[in-house]
Amino acid sequence: MKRASPVLSLIVAAGMALAALPARAAEAPFEPGLMRLAEILGSLHFLRNLCGEKGDQWRAEMEKLLQSEKPDPERRARFIASFNRGYRSFDGVYTQCTDQAVAAISRYMSEGEQLSRDIASRYGN
Repeated sequence: MKRASPVLSLIVAAGMALAALPARAAEAPFEPGLMRLAEILGSLHFLRNLCGEKGDQWRAEMEKLLQSEKPDPERRARFIASFNRGYRSFDGVYTQCTDQAVAAISRYMSEGEQLSRDIASRYGN
């Protein structure tokens, strides 16, 4: 199930583009998208490991997002809560990899890629 994805580079690019913005702007319109992205990373961390990928790739991507955003403690806590919500949303449902879990991975990979691309293009210039 190991698959290289443009999501990884887009996450970092989105975070780096946003880090260049003034602090007040970084709290504004793209915040829900970043929180959703954190939730998707949590979901992928659980699902990809469930379906055969071993390691912390998606947790590491979350850490990269946090490093690029440099959030204050309150905002950092919101990012982490979003990641954990994504993880827990599947942790209680799936105990083994199923066709539905594989389909969810595909949907989240696509959504994460689209979110990253939208955030970077809309707010990164």
